[in-house]
Amino acid sequence: MKVSVLVLAYNQESYVTQAIDSILMQEVAFDYEIVIGEDASTDRTRQVVLGFQKRYPDRIRVLLREAVDAERDRAVGLGGKTNFVHSLRACRGHYIALLDGDDYWTDTHKLQKQVDFLDTHPDFAICCHNVTMFYEDGSKEPVNLIPPDYREVSTIEDLFFVNFIPTCSAVFRRGLFRELPAWFFTLKLGDWPLHILNARHGKIKYIDEVMGAYRVHQAGVWSSQSPVDRLLELVKMVDYLDDYLNHKYRKQIRSAKANWYHEIAEICYTQHEVALGRTYLARYFWHSGFQQRRNLVSLFLRLHAPTIYKSLRALRNFARSLTTA
Repeated sequence: MKVSVLVLAYNQESYVTQAIDSILMQEVAFDYEIVIGEDASTDRTRQVVLGFQKRYPDRIRVLLREAVDAERDRAVGLGGKTNFVHSLRACRGHYIALLDGDDYWTDTHKLQKQVDFLDTHPDFAICCHNVTMFYEDGSKEPVNLIPPDYREVSTIEDLFFVNFIPTCSAVFRRGLFRELPAWFFTLKLGDWPLHILNARHGKIKYIDEVMGAYRVHQAGVWSSQSPVDRLLELVKMVDYLDDYLNHKYRKQIRSAKANWYHEIAEICYTQHEVALGRTYLARYFWHSGFQQRRNLVSLFLRLHAPTIYKSLRALRNFARSLTTA
């Protein structure tokens, strides 16, 4: 089996048909399977995916979770995590492609392009591409998730700062590591740490083509969380990774945490939670490098003490003139 397409589905009755159809429309020169992890939906998602399995029994496998187990995960804020891990383990392909049940692919040659690249570049672990993000309610205009002229090759170091791999764009080699660590089951996000674990074993290729669509809607698990909760979850993720990777990337991780603490502090100040904002600003200073601290102090003085800032700037310029005289 060349490729396993992993689809996670929960309460996506209105979307999952489009997702599966976008897989079945792929024009490829290899065998692939579709593994659907159905997480005990309360709508008709289960009936829809079982209908697809009945129509395509040689291509589609549906994995069904018991409602009591799925609800237990959701009760502790980890909805979908066990479904993701169990479904991932069930994949048999040499490569694994990810697609959430509320997203879809837009290019019929997407899989073939990515598999062709990975087949001919064994030093790469992951291949991804650009994706259009659109809002179901039409509140905002669609936008491409990855900016123009983004670099074609990245490494694990880049992934600590931002997840530039849209979930529905990822194709990676299966079996690059043996087992997912225990802490993986405690995180509310799955694809980002998975990409980091895979990127330990190879580079990341970006194809500058839009070949998928990411849907933003109120029922989205990650997008429905508050900005502060999302940022704190990222801090938790890299703390686990720091220990797991034997502190090999501590510099990158500290810098990433500094950026996130700074964002949290700004959010707290805008919400008039001054004391909490000061706490996270202190954490920012603790984790940031010299240049980051200097930039923040400069900004603070310009905003809150412009006279002192101008005096210090004039003094610096005078000192520089003495050294160059």
